[in-house]
Amino acid sequence: MTAPGKRNLITDVSGILVGQAEDSAVRTGVTVIVPDRPAIAAVCIAGGGPGTRETDLLTGGRLVEGVDAICLSGGSAFGLAAADGVASGLKTDGRGFSLVAREGVPATPIVPAAILYDLANGGDKNWGQASPYAGLGLDAYRDAGSSFLLGRAGAGYGALAGVHAGGTGSASIMTDDGITVGALAGVNCFGSVRMPGTDAYWAWPYELNGEFGGARPPADFVMDPEDWGGAKVNPALGQNTTIACIATDLSLTQEEARRVAQMALSGFSRAIRPVFAPFDGDAVFVLSTGRVDMPENWPLMVARVGELAASTLARAIARGVHEANQEQDV
Repeated sequence: MTAPGKRNLITDVSGILVGQAEDSAVRTGVTVIVPDRPAIAAVCIAGGGPGTRETDLLTGGRLVEGVDAICLSGGSAFGLAAADGVASGLKTDGRGFSLVAREGVPATPIVPAAILYDLANGGDKNWGQASPYAGLGLDAYRDAGSSFLLGRAGAGYGALAGVHAGGTGSASIMTDDGITVGALAGVNCFGSVRMPGTDAYWAWPYELNGEFGGARPPADFVMDPEDWGGAKVNPALGQNTTIACIATDLSLTQEEARRVAQMALSGFSRAIRPVFAPFDGDAVFVLSTGRVDMPENWPLMVARVGELAASTLARAIARGVHEANQEQDV
């Protein structure tokens, strides 16, 4: 029987830590996912307005397949600078890629990144000559641990999910044969995460142990294909995005990780409506820590982990929004 991990966080995956940092004045933040050693990684981008860094390395056939961290940030394009701070912290700790070790030549940390747009969601954005994001990235890296806050925290600190507060969410699942899959999402979507006229989340069929409130749609609920519920009414280009990371301890090749990422995209559509719009920058990374060997029936196992990734990501999205709005109601 599958069940959430001990923390119900992406850090239930062995070898994964998460750090976060926020700037309350700017109303923004950064989340960093840090494997304890270079991890196989892949990415899939589905939104029409993405903002990313180092994702070309993850397309296959490149020199480097392992990454030292994944950085998720608010701040739109300014937030890509958060990866600079993460890279600085990794360099100080002696981490990074070197083709040939040479004295006096530092290794290069590999830090793919994605951003969401929170520039119009409040806060003082008059930060002068230098944005705060490199500093936030370093602070988030230094904060990395096994526990972290959900809701208004990290990359989702200044986020909006449709007309509701957005946030950072996470969830995990463990199988009876020892595979763990975790998801983390920064939710700043154009679409609604709740069913129209109800307190139920679109992701309710995947909820485990009442992790995002346990609300269910009424028995007589009728789906209207044109009723999006609490979506943003007049979106502008580039002002929405859900960015996410999946981690698993199953040993995956980069091509297998890419397939898991493609399957994980359906987690977005299970939790948000509409999704992958022209003004969304939706993206999902996948990390494999390689702690569990891939069995011989690898195609079936990849399909199985991809489905677990999708349902766990849907839970993480709903959980992040639920936690953010619980805080707002207090």
